[in-house]
Amino acid sequence: MTGSSKQNFHQKLDRWLSQKEEQEAMIPLIREIRKEHPSLSARIMYDMLKPTTMGRDKFERFCFERGFRVNQPKNFRKTTDSSSTERFPNLIEGLELTRVNQVLVSDITYYEMNGRFYYLTFIMDLYTREIVGFHYSKSLRTKETSLPAMRMAVKRFGKEAFKGAIFHSDGGGQYYAKEFLKLTSDLGMVNSMAEEVYQNSHAERINGIIKNNYLAGYNPQSEAELKKELARAVFNYNTSKPHGSLKGRTPAECRFITLPIVMKIKQVAKTVEIENNSPSYFPTSTVHHHQHEYV
Repeated sequence: MTGSSKQNFHQKLDRWLSQKEEQEAMIPLIREIRKEHPSLSARIMYDMLKPTTMGRDKFERFCFERGFRVNQPKNFRKTTDSSSTERFPNLIEGLELTRVNQVLVSDITYYEMNGRFYYLTFIMDLYTREIVGFHYSKSLRTKETSLPAMRMAVKRFGKEAFKGAIFHSDGGGQYYAKEFLKLTSDLGMVNSMAEEVYQNSHAERINGIIKNNYLAGYNPQSEAELKKELARAVFNYNTSKPHGSLKGRTPAECRFITLPIVMKIKQVAKTVEIENNSPSYFPTSTVHHHQHEYV
């Protein structure tokens, strides 16, 4: 094979990987839109999401093939079509949480402003509930979502802080893209993925809190305002919002103290239970996926 042929091959491979990355990233966002707009057509969603690797007709076929046709019953439990993508096992089910930086969870959501969609990526420390990294973007590319959010966490706390940590996410393409996997590998992290929606509900809960409890009230009207207000929302959530599961402490406070708790994650069907082995400090709580009372 000549050098030119090799170059063409790698260019085609990169284009295919970029397309797969965007397609897998679209699925949870389409699911989220359909929860709020159950009868919204694929063509309208195309105008809202503006995918860069699919035209309107291809996007419509993509939606239909994955069960998003309006006039058919839809099963939204699957976060991605994993038949041809790299996946990692779910490492957090049944895991005991005993320390900071043991498990990071992440998800990507959309924020609609003036008829345009922006994408918000959050990374949360599951033990303290602190958002350790975040980013907003106009596209779903890895370099504009999961990468900058994780790099923010590294910049804040240093590379050594996350050595041995589990990074848990859904099966979105931004989390198995080669650039992101190189970063987590370089940091000594272990990747974990959910196969069902409820298995990443910890991260999904943060999406709703920041969008509905903060940004909705701040009401940014420009990209510059969104960037500013997103940082404001995360800061206020981390430093001012007390959590019942943290005995009234804020997430930021809990990073710098030793919590007298051992929490165990138990995920069954659509219920997520966080069992606490220190009842004198924190009561055991059972959390239903649709309510997310445990954050």
